[in-house]
Amino acid sequence: MATARALSVRWRLTAFVYLCCTLYLLFQGGKTAFMLFIILNVLIVYLALGKLSGIGRVKGERRLGGSAVPHNHVLSAGSRLEVELSIRIPGFWPVPYVLVQDTLERTGGQPMVFEVSFIPDFRRTGSVGYSTPPLQRGWYAFRKTECVTRDIFGLFEHRGSIDSVSRFTVLPQTVPIRQWNRVERGLKGPYAHAVSNRFSKETTQINGVREYIYGDRLSRIHWNATAKTGEWKSKEFDRESVPRNVIVLDRCGSAYDNADHFELAVSIAASLVEYGIRRETAMGLVSSGASAEGFLPRSSAEQRQLILNHLVGVQADGAAGLYRSLRQSPLSIPRGSFVVLVTPHSGEEVIRTMEWLERSGNTPCLIHLPGVRLLSEAAGWQRMLTSRGWPVYNVRTLAELPAALEGGGR
Repeated sequence: MATARALSVRWRLTAFVYLCCTLYLLFQGGKTAFMLFIILNVLIVYLALGKLSGIGRVKGERRLGGSAVPHNHVLSAGSRLEVELSIRIPGFWPVPYVLVQDTLERTGGQPMVFEVSFIPDFRRTGSVGYSTPPLQRGWYAFRKTECVTRDIFGLFEHRGSIDSVSRFTVLPQTVPIRQWNRVERGLKGPYAHAVSNRFSKETTQINGVREYIYGDRLSRIHWNATAKTGEWKSKEFDRESVPRNVIVLDRCGSAYDNADHFELAVSIAASLVEYGIRRETAMGLVSSGASAEGFLPRSSAEQRQLILNHLVGVQADGAAGLYRSLRQSPLSIPRGSFVVLVTPHSGEEVIRTMEWLERSGNTPCLIHLPGVRLLSEAAGWQRMLTSRGWPVYNVRTLAELPAALEGGGR
């Protein structure tokens, strides 16, 4: 509305100047009035022909991080994205410069507008680039790119847009974990030296395709893979691990000090998933907030992708405490699992939750996020947990996680 009003004022001002110049020519006459009238007409023709600049039919391509295929672009939280725009303006009318406005939107967040300019070359093309600030976890999309040019006097502007919608994902920030001895002991169990993985019980969940072994049942044959490769292929099923890993992400909003505190919890959960899947162990997730979601433990690459996609958009929108949200979760934790609680809750809330997990036949573990609270305040109830053989780890920053897990915790 404001742009249309300003444009109307400019045209009225131009018409007023033209009227004055015409009256001056009619009543005053002479060479000066005639030359002034001619010059004014030339300028008006130039301004009117500005619509022939071709900016309304502008074309272009966006590249993200040097890739021409933006839909497969995945970043980690805290990373910057390099964006390059290649623009071509059809037509012949001279264009002094082009102002490019690119809009980046984050789901549930405020849009970011980036402005850059360039001077077209003799082929009426140009390239511009910019870098985004460190990006938060979430789903992002680039909307239409607006291209604006003005005449040499800066009176009138002409616009065009490039309909190039690009989407990309920013995953939670993770930190590499080399080894977690307690998980290794929990996964193997006290009698693991007498049991081989090939004799562990298989589930009904397909985990991939393997070569045919003589003696495989006909029901195990993977007919699609056999037809495509021309060789016999058999279905590979997930095997039950003893026990399985389940990460419980606490999404109670009132328990966290701020948004960064919750981001730490999400990053810890994502790091644990990366560690487990990398070591081919079955990983699951329980995430209860405004909506309860969960993933049964599996060790496939698809499981990693499913959990990380969930963690991209998860929010601290839960109202119930840790104990109640876990009890009311529709996903039942498989008996015999190694359950890792990632929570800022403390005291009685955590003790009740871990006691309930143990009664359910699981092995609980706590990764506590103290926030602004002093660790000395947590010494009493944490000492009670460790006396019962439950591992407790205090993590204030993501960089502390590997050292805390590899060191063995309390």
